[in-house]
Amino acid sequence: MAGSMKVLCSNRVSAVSLCSGACAEVDSDTEAVAGEPFKLGCISCKMRGEVEASATVDWLFKARGEADFVHIYSYDGEASSIIDERFQDRMEWHGSKKTFDLQDASVDLLNVTFNDSGVYRCIFNRVLSYEHYEFSTIATKLVPLTVVAKGTTTPDICVSITSIFVTLFNAVVLIVYIYRDACVVCCRAEYLAIASESKDNCAGVQVAE
Repeated sequence: MAGSMKVLCSNRVSAVSLCSGACAEVDSDTEAVAGEPFKLGCISCKMRGEVEASATVDWLFKARGEADFVHIYSYDGEASSIIDERFQDRMEWHGSKKTFDLQDASVDLLNVTFNDSGVYRCIFNRVLSYEHYEFSTIATKLVPLTVVAKGTTTPDICVSITSIFVTLFNAVVLIVYIYRDACVVCCRAEYLAIASESKDNCAGVQVAE
């Protein structure tokens, strides 16, 4: 039983931790709008929810065109530090609050610029505290970020709305054609019935004469 539970806990389905129902690993959005705030999402659920733990978080950044990641931000459960001056006064903690057992390490990136495009790496340094020993683990998440100008996504919305109206129009046209064909069939059947009845009446009159 313990072995099967261990297997269950080591396999995640649909990015949701099966061993911690209160924690779900959801991927971050990857498109930000210049001049607006953006949340860099990073969640790492513990494998054993009942084990006490503490964690620190580091964020690294590799700008578009650069070869290496640089350390830009850190958080230890109490205080945060912005290491890279490019993000000074522009990064705020948006993750787990009032706990050293960090599982959500999301941060807000304020006043996004085009220079913020690139790849962000979120690193959890977690220590699991057992009765007689401690076990250290490291979890890493990557967030590729593209920064677009305001209004760039509006045409996509218009295309979606247009597609909906086109689909509805086609459905109405199809219903009209089906209704018309049904009316033609009914009218033809009624005409044939009347013609047949009229023919029978004429034959009766001739017989009577």
